[in-house]
Amino acid sequence: MKYMLLIYLDEQALSESERQACYVESTQLAHDIAAQGKYLAADPLHSVTTATSVRVREGKRFVTDGPFAETREQLGGYFLIDAQDLDEAIGIAARIPMARKGTVEIRPVIEIAGLPGG
Repeated sequence: MKYMLLIYLDEQALSESERQACYVESTQLAHDIAAQGKYLAADPLHSVTTATSVRVREGKRFVTDGPFAETREQLGGYFLIDAQDLDEAIGIAARIPMARKGTVEIRPVIEIAGLPGG
């Protein structure tokens, strides 16, 4: 089953050197889980200050800067994995470096037939 591991953190929690070290450690984790056939994708996201939100209400498009909600932790990146079950997904999520400073939310992915690449 596919799982999306959503990484949330306070963007101010890391210095630039800590952020770079996290990227190195996350890259190694990606290689480790790829070797096990579990890796599908992973990427960090740019700062929430670069975010744009789009909503359509009654046929009208609303575009605003920033995320939808103000929170202490922001979505900072993700891993998309193929795990046997939730327990295996939890084990991988616990190895993500930002789990030590932020939160990793695990969500099963609904696979819809007919999507490109699916």
